[in-house]
Amino acid sequence: MRASEIGEKMVALCREGKNLEALETLFSNDAESIEATGNEQMPAEMKGLDALKKKNQWFVENHEIHGGNLKGPFPNGDRFTVIFDYDVTPKAGPMAGKRMQLEEVGLYTVEGGKIVREEFFYQGG
Repeated sequence: MRASEIGEKMVALCREGKNLEALETLFSNDAESIEATGNEQMPAEMKGLDALKKKNQWFVENHEIHGGNLKGPFPNGDRFTVIFDYDVTPKAGPMAGKRMQLEEVGLYTVEGGKIVREEFFYQGG
């Protein structure tokens, strides 16, 4: 499957709220995730499907999600990008209880029909 097809499937699943299904079906078992920033609780670099699932679970558990939107995918060879817009209120940390808008760009690299790397870019990162 081409990167553009994988991107279309991933965006469709995420729009339906099926982020875990997207991880389980489209990502390599040793996929890596790179955030612009990290902390002790959630490191910037993670590797392995289980770690990526825990990262997704952490986000859902630690934020009240009011809404979101995805734009894309925007394919280029073996990669594609997706723009994520989220309306969330963190449940803990310095921004706890403060509703905010998050916008980030995800860059995904595909090898052998699976996503092997995701990288996130956002202002302040």
